[in-house]
Amino acid sequence: METARLIKFLVHDGQLLAAAAVEAGPDAMVPTCPGWQVRDLLRHVGMVHRWATAFITEGHTDYHPAEERSDLDGEALVEWFREGHGLLVAALSEAPADLRCWTFLPAPSPLAFWARRQAHETAIHRTDAESALGGTPSPVAAEFAADGIAELLTGFHGRSRSPVRSEAPRSLRVRPVDTDDVWTVWVSTDVPRTEPSEEGPADCELSGIAEQLYLTLWNRLPLSAVSVAGEADLAQLWREMSAVTWS
Repeated sequence: METARLIKFLVHDGQLLAAAAVEAGPDAMVPTCPGWQVRDLLRHVGMVHRWATAFITEGHTDYHPAEERSDLDGEALVEWFREGHGLLVAALSEAPADLRCWTFLPAPSPLAFWARRQAHETAIHRTDAESALGGTPSPVAAEFAADGIAELLTGFHGRSRSPVRSEAPRSLRVRPVDTDDVWTVWVSTDVPRTEPSEEGPADCELSGIAEQLYLTLWNRLPLSAVSVAGEADLAQLWREMSAVTWS
């Protein structure tokens, strides 16, 4: 997906996240992030936005730790979040195409990496903020959701630190019904391997609209939100082992 398009999603979801946080209030619990209140969510995402911005604007070519989370609260915390979101959008929008800085997932360029990563970081946490309100979260465009699935499967779970493992080799197919994408994930005692392929049978297949698969694979929706065919315990294994956490 083009960087400019990803930045537009980042803008939109950041605005929705802030609006949901204001409506829910800082004390509201976030069902999709057990143990967190809305204030915890704002502090986390605001910190991540500033962390990403520093790589873009300061050109760090090695890992650079994030600053401590803010201890602001209430309206001041929301404004701090909005400020950090705006700084990130501006940094990405103004960065040169040949930007050089540290990244941690494969991407065509550092600029493309940070635009994609922060767009999906914000979209997933936007759904978290909206979960504090109850009801149905704002929709996720199929094209964007499919891009996020690809980032999760080939990026996060293509790294050696992915915890998804199986003693016996098994295959998990992910098939959005509203895009032309399909992925097969081979799970074993080694690093998961994902290819944009549907060759051969799969032990388990998850299918549904891209939005549902995106949120399910990120553990924001239950497995019942998508269709599970074949060995359901493989889908459950993913559920139990695939969480991506900040460290």
